[in-house]
Amino acid sequence: MWQNCGMSIYVVDISAEDVRKVLRLEEGHFHDLKAIEVKPAKLTTLVSALANADGGEVYVGIDEDKTSRVRTWRGFSSPEEANPHLQVFEELFPLGQDFDYEFLRPPRGNSGLVLHISIRKTRGIVRASDGTPYVRRGAQSLPVRSPEALDRLKRNKGITSFETATLPIPLDTVSNSEVIIAFMLEVVPSAEPLPWLKKQLLIVTEKPTVACALLFSDEPQAALPKRSSIKVYRYKTTDEQGARDNLAFDPITVEGHLYSQVKEAVDTTVRLIQEIRLLTHEGLQPIQYPFETLHEIITNAVLHRDYGIADDIHVRIFDNRVEIESPGRLPAHITEDNILEERFSRNGTIVRFINKFPDPPNKDVGEGLNTAFAAMKKLKLRDPIIRQTDNAVVVEIRHQRLGSPEEIIMDYLNSNEEITNKRVRELTGIGSENKVKSIFLRLAKAKQIERVPEKGGGSAAWRKYSGHQTPSANGTDEASPPPRE
Repeated sequence: MWQNCGMSIYVVDISAEDVRKVLRLEEGHFHDLKAIEVKPAKLTTLVSALANADGGEVYVGIDEDKTSRVRTWRGFSSPEEANPHLQVFEELFPLGQDFDYEFLRPPRGNSGLVLHISIRKTRGIVRASDGTPYVRRGAQSLPVRSPEALDRLKRNKGITSFETATLPIPLDTVSNSEVIIAFMLEVVPSAEPLPWLKKQLLIVTEKPTVACALLFSDEPQAALPKRSSIKVYRYKTTDEQGARDNLAFDPITVEGHLYSQVKEAVDTTVRLIQEIRLLTHEGLQPIQYPFETLHEIITNAVLHRDYGIADDIHVRIFDNRVEIESPGRLPAHITEDNILEERFSRNGTIVRFINKFPDPPNKDVGEGLNTAFAAMKKLKLRDPIIRQTDNAVVVEIRHQRLGSPEEIIMDYLNSNEEITNKRVRELTGIGSENKVKSIFLRLAKAKQIERVPEKGGGSAAWRKYSGHQTPSANGTDEASPPPRE
């Protein structure tokens, strides 16, 4: 371990294969490689950008030829040579929960120590040495300079929330609405709406907050257009992107206060899914998704979206999956990897008060996604997929069975007479026809399945092995010769 500048940094010996892995890294949203001549100030913009986005890693000591794009390892001759960088890091990005530093020492034949910086997504805003915060988008480190961009970054970090902003709407839209009257009679029967809303800081300086309007206005969409509705689409396709030609009908718009909106959106989604039919040996059968999964993920989208972004929640129902898109990136320190273990509420006021409604949608506060994942496992379906775009979080619920592709094929054939390449891709999520064809051929070689003789070309199908075919060298199946008498 090397210690200087108040920082204790380990020197780690790595293998030749580790060196090759570093040199092959693709620079992008999570990784960057720099030569030792990089200026410390420029390096701080990179560290700031990664910390303010989703974290990542930086390797200082890698050269790249601009013409050939060939990389070489050329690190620092000693830890002391990296002092200019480390002095800046000690001041701006001290060792601890969010930043780790180590020197990588390669085997003989490679030159010098590469400084490896590991950056986690931080709870607070991290600024570079010029005082500007940056964010990582792809392989770029972009400055956050405008007040609007800074507000968005603060909301992404969970430092502020749009739910606390006030709205210039009449007080009686929240103090004399049907929803507040029903709520008060059920939950706080001894209080009057207006004083109670003020006491709970849902009305500030005689103006309702965004949270107040969303929870207790009968029509919050009038005050918050294009940022408080849910759009439900039905695409009759398994394509990766829905198109207008695939729409079964115009999108359904679900409006109203949040408590009723969650219920109506879930009921609408369930109803549309139940209309989807899959062809089996027993005829057309309804597709199944666990109600708990749909309920929890839609509830999560409503409660944790960024209401400062002028966009609706989008629920897209395909033949083989459901996608739920919620405006706003994952807040604070939450990432795609830790979302099931870590807790952070972007809209704490909304979460708190909707839980006071009778039979609240968020009964187990903080456990919604875990419940959604557990429900999928009970039906032996694959876990939902959570991914971020530049300004949204998308949760994808695929109707794909657990198990290897081979197991899924054989399990399907236990209750169906035959299976096609397309059906396997729908069940497994495999995108390549050729990959599925290779799986078919392996199973055929193992005498587990065989081609349906009368079906070929685009209608080719496979069935369980009957003993009457043998796989040929080119992958087609041939009838076995009749036994000799």
